[in-house]
Amino acid sequence: MTNPKSHQLGEATRREPGGCQVLPEGLEQMAPGAALAAVLETVDLSRLNGHDLVTVLRAEQRQMSHRQARLYAVMAETAYAVSAATTGRSPRPNEHAADEIAAALAYTRRKAEDELNTALRLRDHLPEVASALKSGGIDGHKASAISDAVSGLEEGAARGVAGKILASASGLTVGQIGARARRLCILEDPDRAQTRYEQSLERRRLVARPTADGTTHLHISDCAPHLAQAATDRVNRIARSLNTSHEPRSIDQLRADVALDLLTGRLTHEDGGGRAGSINLHVDLTTLAGLDDHPGDLAGFGPVTADIARKVAAESAEAEWRYTVTVNGEPAHVGTTSRRPTASMRRLVEARRRTCVFPGCRMPSVDCDLDHRVAVSDGGPTQPCNLTPLCRKHHRAKHEAGWDYQVEDNHIEWTSPTGHTYRTGARPAGLTRGRDPP
Repeated sequence: MTNPKSHQLGEATRREPGGCQVLPEGLEQMAPGAALAAVLETVDLSRLNGHDLVTVLRAEQRQMSHRQARLYAVMAETAYAVSAATTGRSPRPNEHAADEIAAALAYTRRKAEDELNTALRLRDHLPEVASALKSGGIDGHKASAISDAVSGLEEGAARGVAGKILASASGLTVGQIGARARRLCILEDPDRAQTRYEQSLERRRLVARPTADGTTHLHISDCAPHLAQAATDRVNRIARSLNTSHEPRSIDQLRADVALDLLTGRLTHEDGGGRAGSINLHVDLTTLAGLDDHPGDLAGFGPVTADIARKVAAESAEAEWRYTVTVNGEPAHVGTTSRRPTASMRRLVEARRRTCVFPGCRMPSVDCDLDHRVAVSDGGPTQPCNLTPLCRKHHRAKHEAGWDYQVEDNHIEWTSPTGHTYRTGARPAGLTRGRDPP
């Protein structure tokens, strides 16, 4: 029997006598392109074990990113094309190029415009992002998220911010990239960030959109993030109080019903417990003092401008808010306004880890379970050093689905049931204070 390690990259995969397909050695690191495409065409997914399926999944994603980069490159080149009669190019993109793209690909006008804008920014202003997409380091959604986030910055600043994000983008979700990009953009130009916030706030609106099923989507757009967080917290708290063993509705249905009942007056302030929603704010002491304009952080939302952080901290509104004052990125003081704080032990754990620590999860730690890394039955103490925030879904994944994790310094390494490892919790690249959640 031929040794599987004798396979060279690009050779066809083969099967062992038992029927299990053997992947070529080095497929995990194989760069996208024609050779990888040829290998992937030979894979029989039904004959792969769980570990190898995830390896192929990653390889397919790299290849798809590579093709997405090519599609963006063709879009951008099309925008500079003059006519069918010449290969010449115009000095500026054709203002009607999106119409051609929409017609050719059966896109809506909005989608064609959005995709073309991304393609042009990658080509003309963000070559490093385009290169990362072509090499499979990021996918099209991440490339678009980075492009959109830095679109209002000067080109040099935009490329600088994009470079810092790219340093760790391959291991981040689109949501995490968006939060990190917002923070970096605020640090890069606080005045511009505040101006953009105020301009967006001017556009706040309530929109009801009917669906094909006869229901309606109700959206409140461009509202203040701290008010949105307080409203969401109140709805969640009331919904959880109604989620008894005799309640037939799911928690999502309860949240929707509670929100509508509050808006229509069927649920009053007193019915809701007479308590406003909670706001969980992290902010530097130097920012509160007005010595700098570093962004604050609202758990569940992400970075906000210094002006918003100071405003929330200064107001003793009806809403309870919990705050963490940091010095050099480390929690220095944790507290609440107007309400008795929760147990100091839980507050300390939540201050250290602001979200569920599962890879990519952004559930605020205030809404998470506290998992005993070493179970109590095994002698594990109920102390901050042995407690880690996990949302209910990922808490169950640890105890019921075979996931496990180890903590080392600021890193958490998860091992999946298929044997792959995923590391989270690294200090963000390009940030001196490292205040991003794990």
